[in-house]
Amino acid sequence: MKLLKSVAALRCYLELNRPHAPRGIGLVPTMGALHGGHRSLMDRARSQNDLVIVSIFVNPLQFAADEDFGRYPRDWEGDVAACEAAGVDALFVPTAAALGLGDDRAGGDQFVVVPPETLTETLCGRSRPGHFTGVATIVAKLLNLVQPDRAYFGQKDAQQLALIRQMVASLDWPVEVVACPIVREIDGLALSSRNRYLTGGDRQRATVLFRSLAAAVAKFRGGCRDRDPLLATARTVLEREPAAVVDYLDLVDPITLKPLDRVAGDGLLAIAATVGTARLIDNVLLRDRGLVVAIDGPAGAGKSTVTRRVAAELGLLFLDTGAMYRALTWRVIELGLDPGDRLAVAEVVADCEIRFGAVVPETGERQIWIDDRDATQAIRGAAVTAQVSAIAAHPEVRTALVAQQRRMGDRGGLVAEGRDIGTCVFPDADVKIFLTATVEERSQRRAADLRDRGEPVPDLTELAASIAERDRLDSTRPVSPLQKAADAWELITDGLTIEEVVAAIVERCRAQIS
Repeated sequence: MKLLKSVAALRCYLELNRPHAPRGIGLVPTMGALHGGHRSLMDRARSQNDLVIVSIFVNPLQFAADEDFGRYPRDWEGDVAACEAAGVDALFVPTAAALGLGDDRAGGDQFVVVPPETLTETLCGRSRPGHFTGVATIVAKLLNLVQPDRAYFGQKDAQQLALIRQMVASLDWPVEVVACPIVREIDGLALSSRNRYLTGGDRQRATVLFRSLAAAVAKFRGGCRDRDPLLATARTVLEREPAAVVDYLDLVDPITLKPLDRVAGDGLLAIAATVGTARLIDNVLLRDRGLVVAIDGPAGAGKSTVTRRVAAELGLLFLDTGAMYRALTWRVIELGLDPGDRLAVAEVVADCEIRFGAVVPETGERQIWIDDRDATQAIRGAAVTAQVSAIAAHPEVRTALVAQQRRMGDRGGLVAEGRDIGTCVFPDADVKIFLTATVEERSQRRAADLRDRGEPVPDLTELAASIAERDRLDSTRPVSPLQKAADAWELITDGLTIEEVVAAIVERCRAQIS
């Protein structure tokens, strides 16, 4: 692991190593005092990128004069060990001067990024004026210096996450902001560097934040969607712990941060409270949407057949991602464009809208529309088949179609399959399945399939070698590599019939619903 202290060294390192990172560069910005939550960010970055950079900078701009900048936990040796254990490639630890803070070239004035008031006048922003200007300024500096493909932030800092997402979107920066779930202690306490302030009985008292949120979640799952009873349920738990001095308890939209009277889609229930000398924050996402099921796995595991049947059994949409690529290909051909013309294809996919319609009785498949034109039959034509691979190879196509798939996922009620559905497309899916089988099992299935079609059947050893090589290529490809999500249920299908596999997945999905 390289240790980088200056902007010049960081830029040199990136210039030397960016060409050797075809899967991209991941940035994990932190203030140090690393814990398991940070480790989850580093692990996620490690799984999705060839190069992982962690920054440690205790940002003075985000602390008020009466806050804990001077005593904020610092653990240099522990942080270095944590980054090395996570396989981080480079650790960037700039000084304030290295990042231009206190630079007198502008007459002593610091150039800062000022977020919209709509994002800062609520939640933590009410009691910490100027805090998010400091956050936005330093994150903007880090994103511009590193220019990562992906940047990783924890859901625990939900207001920060919403602000950074909107900053990146508003300024059209080509970086994906990846949100990672809150990591908790066994008793529910969200991991935080400030937990180190908790001493004696305060450690147990601090769990009241999570317990209050959990009570509201239980009421939400019982059917309550209205603001007042949800907040009242959480307050009832909080009132039993007088040691917790509540700063705020609120229900807001997780994107706009505007207060919600009722959850109709997604809601963020957030809390901040001081226990002892520790100011702690926590939150939960409340989702009023249909089930989202992500099924990943290697080629030959039976994903497509199983996914279609699971969707039919549960009455959900089968999100046929392959049909989406075919629909775009048909549209490009219809417009008389060259499928190999990356620029022309990028223009088309940027403006197109794909949606699924009703099930076609004759085929059992859903209608697919692109720009309000029915492409259901056309996408199965020979011309589309011949060109779809060329279209899918353009990175702009994947970016745009994944964005459309995520918008469909926001509504819920779907099942999707692929290589990285649970890790990239729907990382917050309600159920994640990694469907797999041994190479030997898949070799035998492939041989049986060829035999049934009257085609020549290679030696099983040859088939096994071919499948193993396909697995290797799929797992190491620069774009959309085959990955098992950390929270996915692995289902090994050796010796199981399709009916048994479908039944097992459906049972798991119904358990999640209940």
